Amino acid sequence: MAKSGKDVELSSGSAVQRTGLVENPGFEPAHKRVHDLDPAKATKAEKGISALFLISGLMSVAAFALNFAFPIVEGDLSTTRLNTLLVGVAIAAGLLSLGVGAVHWAKALMHGHDLVEERHPTRGDEPTRQRAAEIFTQANKESGWTRRRLLRNSLVTALVAFPVPAIALLRDLAPAEDPNTVLKYTAWKKGTRLARDTSGVAIKASEVTIGSAFHVIPENLHEYHETYLNEKAKAAVLLMRLPIEDLNESEDRKGWSYDGIVAYSKICTHVGCPVALYEQQTHHLLCPCHQSEFDVSNHCKVIFGPAARPLPQLPITVDAEGYLVAQSDFLEPVGPSFWERTT
Repeated sequence: MAKSGKDVELSSGSAVQRTGLVENPGFEPAHKRVHDLDPAKATKAEKGISALFLISGLMSVAAFALNFAFPIVEGDLSTTRLNTLLVGVAIAAGLLSLGVGAVHWAKALMHGHDLVEERHPTRGDEPTRQRAAEIFTQANKESGWTRRRLLRNSLVTALVAFPVPAIALLRDLAPAEDPNTVLKYTAWKKGTRLARDTSGVAIKASEVTIGSAFHVIPENLHEYHETYLNEKAKAAVLLMRLPIEDLNESEDRKGWSYDGIVAYSKICTHVGCPVALYEQQTHHLLCPCHQSEFDVSNHCKVIFGPAARPLPQLPITVDAEGYLVAQSDFLEPVGPSFWERTT
């Protein structure tokens, strides 16, 4: 059957595409920008971009200074709002100036022709290395990094000043006091009764059955009015009762438990998450944050996970009325292990 001219044309075109014979049309002629044609306008653009970079640097320094000029006063929310507003605006202005300057540099002064990088199967041979060096040299020439000293120096100044606000803001996150001192002492004292969290009802030894677990706080915790939450966070304890024959206590700690009842800090020694999952049959405590696992029958030694040391043990006994009481405070700092390092 005879084919029409249109059919022949389509068939021919398909064959050309299938055999890869379509010619590369190439790039359109480069469009000259106003800055390419007028050196005076290029110089003006360079000065403007440099000014943006310098403004970025000044804003970064201003954010650092404003953080100290308008400090946050504890308990005064107005100072928090003012500090956040001023420091945030300064940082935003610095970022905006840096970004606008970089984009303007690329649009106005860097070479604007189209580029294509052909993929090739091998890399690393000597011709490839030489070509890479040529590309870097060409990019340096086209961007003007070496030639435009004003732009380069102003950008370096902005980038050097950029992290300055972070120094002040991150420093504010550090504790005002030595963590070793803060976490070494808790609300537990000799004779302090163990109470249920959150009711505050004291616990008798007879109420703690084998396999049970109690979330415990000091009975006198209510006395810490302004620092209640901080003291609770340090003093939180898990109370458990095991069969006496399952406890493997060292000689120096045999007096720290009472009739199979043991008490350990609830704060994980990894990063301070609350350890709250107790496996009755295995006597294991599990931290839900990063799966550190502690063996209650062996002084809460770490048997799995990233925690670096056992949970601190609270020495306990009973008073004349049968209530569980602390023999003393913890004998080591509670919380994450890194707090024990010298600051």
